[in-house]
Amino acid sequence: MGSGRRTAGVLLVALALVSCSSGKDAASPSSSSPSSSSSAAPTSAAPANPDGLPPDQEQQVTAALAALDRRAQIAQLFVVGVPLSGLSAGDALVADGVGGVFLHGRSTASPGDIAAVTGRWTSAAPGGLRPWVAADQEGGQVQTLQGPGFGDLPSALVQGQLPPDQLAAVADGMGASLGQAGVTLDLAPVADIVPAGTAASNAPIGAFDRQYGSTAAEVVSAAGAVVRGLGAHDVTAALKHFPGLGSVRGNTDTTADVVDHTTPRDGSQVAAFGVLSRNAAHPFVMVSSATYQLIDPSSPAVFSPVVITDVLRGDIGFRGPVITDDVGTAKAVAAVPPGERAVRFLAAGGTLVLTVIAAPLQEMEDAVLARDAADPAFAKQVDAAVRTALVAKARAGLLPPA
Repeated sequence: MGSGRRTAGVLLVALALVSCSSGKDAASPSSSSPSSSSSAAPTSAAPANPDGLPPDQEQQVTAALAALDRRAQIAQLFVVGVPLSGLSAGDALVADGVGGVFLHGRSTASPGDIAAVTGRWTSAAPGGLRPWVAADQEGGQVQTLQGPGFGDLPSALVQGQLPPDQLAAVADGMGASLGQAGVTLDLAPVADIVPAGTAASNAPIGAFDRQYGSTAAEVVSAAGAVVRGLGAHDVTAALKHFPGLGSVRGNTDTTADVVDHTTPRDGSQVAAFGVLSRNAAHPFVMVSSATYQLIDPSSPAVFSPVVITDVLRGDIGFRGPVITDDVGTAKAVAAVPPGERAVRFLAAGGTLVLTVIAAPLQEMEDAVLARDAADPAFAKQVDAAVRTALVAKARAGLLPPA
């Protein structure tokens, strides 16, 4: 192991100890899973498969793979935005078998009102293979669902300063309200570290108080509590934005060519994601669209095999779904044709393509299908992505019984 890997390993151990001291062990096999009791992995024998699924869930994955043709498998790799002002637009997406629907915008509807729609989508899902229903529910200025029953969530910065019991209560309430609404994937918490004194110049995170703190220990402790609170109500978290947006100046949603000049492969920011990704609630990891000068200066992280395969999968050992930040409207990827965005991300080792608008979906799916048919190496990447996506759905109870 090289010196960089050794350094990262030491940081992971140190931050894991912080996580243990502030709540449940992030990777403890005794920690409760957000899925039903049938999803708890057996402790008396080694896992029967590399993902550690119990036999019934492995059978569900196998059956789902067999039931889907290649286009339907590829459709599972897309999470597509639907405006909260017109949720009926999601009906066609669900009928077409997309992997997930993202609730885009802001809403003052109640959990029950939202559940009436998400329940319809669940019932209409082809073959009983339910879509993810995703939202951006962080708190503060980033709270998709704001109606009665969702609460007025404090910003992450305020959450990070709460006593542990109060933060746990906030996270539990967030998970409970999302679960009642039928939301199964929260694109939160933010795991980005914004160094002290730099928040005002950090456009995507610090300027909006989206950070839990200015050190890895603070972020790991608070973000871990949020992951657990969501998971307690069967809501999967997505840690964002790997390998960190806390040290950039521009916002990738609205700015092209955003570059991080300081985050190293073996530093505390990457290590923080490593600890959080080991949470027993099986969070996703969202990858950034910025470029990281000290990790891979040749490509935005979202298209970088170094960032996704070598660092996230290799150094950290993360096996779960890797999801893009928005690649439908973000300025950071606007120069890349939509189809190529999806292809490059999957080729780099990613799992789920998030587009907050539906317009580019067809072009993206067609590009992936064409490359899949022409390139055996890429087809293997797609195979891996589809399996990873379905394994996550099995854990979340979104697959039909085998």
